[in-house]
Amino acid sequence: MRTTTAPETVAELIARQWGDHRPGLMYGDAERHVLSHHRTAQEAAARAALLVDLMPPGAEPHLGVLLDNTPEFPFWLGAAALAGAAVAGINPTRRGPELARDILHTDCRLLITERAHLPLLRGLDLPGVRILVTGTEEYEALLAPYAAAKPGEAVMAAPAPASRLLLYFTSGSTGAPKAAICTQGRLAAAGSALAGRFSVAPDDVHYVCMPLFHGNAVIADWLPALVGGAAVALRRRFSASAFLDDVRAYGATYFTYVGRAIQYLLATPPRSDDREHTLRLGFGTEAGAVDAARFTERFGARLVEGYGATEGGASVQHTPDTPPGALGRAGAGDDLAVIDPETGRECPPALLDPQGRLLNGSSAIGELVNRGRSLFEGYWRNPDAEADRTRDGWYWTGDLFFRDTAGFLYFAGRTDDRLRVDSENLAAAMIENILARWSEAAAVAVYAVPDEVAGDQVMAALALREGAEFSPAAFEAFLASQPDLGTKMAPRYVRVVPAMPVTATNKVHRVALRREGFLCPDPVWQRAPGGHYEPLDGPARSALLARYEAHGRADLLER
Repeated sequence: MRTTTAPETVAELIARQWGDHRPGLMYGDAERHVLSHHRTAQEAAARAALLVDLMPPGAEPHLGVLLDNTPEFPFWLGAAALAGAAVAGINPTRRGPELARDILHTDCRLLITERAHLPLLRGLDLPGVRILVTGTEEYEALLAPYAAAKPGEAVMAAPAPASRLLLYFTSGSTGAPKAAICTQGRLAAAGSALAGRFSVAPDDVHYVCMPLFHGNAVIADWLPALVGGAAVALRRRFSASAFLDDVRAYGATYFTYVGRAIQYLLATPPRSDDREHTLRLGFGTEAGAVDAARFTERFGARLVEGYGATEGGASVQHTPDTPPGALGRAGAGDDLAVIDPETGRECPPALLDPQGRLLNGSSAIGELVNRGRSLFEGYWRNPDAEADRTRDGWYWTGDLFFRDTAGFLYFAGRTDDRLRVDSENLAAAMIENILARWSEAAAVAVYAVPDEVAGDQVMAALALREGAEFSPAAFEAFLASQPDLGTKMAPRYVRVVPAMPVTATNKVHRVALRREGFLCPDPVWQRAPGGHYEPLDGPARSALLARYEAHGRADLLER
């Protein structure tokens, strides 16, 4: 039974579901299924007992989960919590040696998957890894002897606040992904904090449409539901077209998002019943102030932007007086500063015009650093990455921010997405926020391409709204009317894409965009002297490539 005592472990949260026969887990795209809280705890306990028996003696108690958002995913998260084991979330968009590396790097001795993902594993060398395929007769036969198991009966090590529960890979544009360590105590505390902040109650329904192999869905959606006793509704994979129908069918009240999910929802055709639903709140990151306002205006549900990476090294707390576009102030106990990584000095406060537009981005934007206590628990078997993250005794987030004179913090992008144009540092996210105001744009991505002489140039990919066509004159007029668009910020190149390429977590696939640059199959426009955009094709492309050759930088176009 649930109690009001603050949980110290996720195992405790799973055990609290025992005996609660209210709806707890809902799923199914075509046919809807409902399981009680008690049943979900029962399924987790059965898998915990199986896990204890299958894990080889002396092995790290780690299992990989390569699944879409099926009920088996939360079952195994619960099983790992009860047994004192850890789950490595395996990204199904990884391929070949990279996929094998993720599984082996996290010392997984079991891999839980489904038939749909078996082709990804074909031909991979995974020594010592036993693969369990959910939904098969063999799998059901393995589970059958443990059907009567109860929470707490089967453990490898008694679950404690310091027990590892997640080894979740953090995204990055360079190098192999790093597996962030998340303990049961930190995760239980995070779930409790969000449940309190958003007043999660037993009659709420949390819609989980972001992938469960990513920290957003687990930490910000599944865990607060566990703490508050709310039901969870699973969507196998995010679908913008099915979102509103799902919300209505499940009676969803809350969801989380990352990346460009909000843009995709806004790109769906408007309906007369867009506001006829139970949804009250969306919580996530990277929607941007413009799209957040559009979402609320159209759907009538509030979006709250948050900041808190899987690593837990820094958090920004939204308060009632947080101005539009800001994420909030430093969380309790955090000493957050915006630091110029080149000088190590704190950046000056941002200068904002009456509309909240940044006027001194080149000096005000820096890396967000936590100079106080940090909840960062390290990366699995990656001491170099740990040392880089915690250099000089501070926690360096790898994210760009600026701070206004009242202390409110604004997200400005990733350090990997910083551009250097004519010796001036620019943040891609800031330019994206400006371009997102263009009424013809459904989605925007800004990234660096090499300049033919030195440094970078700004390139933008635009996905247009249905029926729209790119008009150079209209785009130029729009840019000219933006008071906070600096002289170096206007895109040198514009690529018009049929759809924005995204990763499995709906974040823009910047690596692919940067790799192709302007040597891509889509239409590209080049800004000529005077600010006019002309097609980059035929002779114009040949002339441009010749300039790169002349300056010995042609090889940079194939990075």
